[in-house]
Amino acid sequence: MTDASEQHRYEGRVGGELAAIAEYLKTAELVVFTHTEVYPGHEGRGVASALVRQALDDVRRQGLRVLAVCPFVEGYIARHQAEHGDLLYRSRSTATVGRD
Repeated sequence: MTDASEQHRYEGRVGGELAAIAEYLKTAELVVFTHTEVYPGHEGRGVASALVRQALDDVRRQGLRVLAVCPFVEGYIARHQAEHGDLLYRSRSTATVGRD
């Protein structure tokens, strides 16, 4: 797994060949995962899961949180709550509905 920060994505390679990507946007406090894709010929091998696991570990090392807009990343975290659930971003702001 490589963080190709100039392209705003993590890259997973198999035998030197680009096999999967996890695109993101980064802010000062969180990483927003927007899209995960596995390239043809690499589907069904667990490449995306391995990539996302390593990307989440990297986010943890940076002391950041995760906002999972990508359904794959959201599902991965849901299946691995014990390992990665604490990384989920939770807004500190609250909204209230006022009465007229």
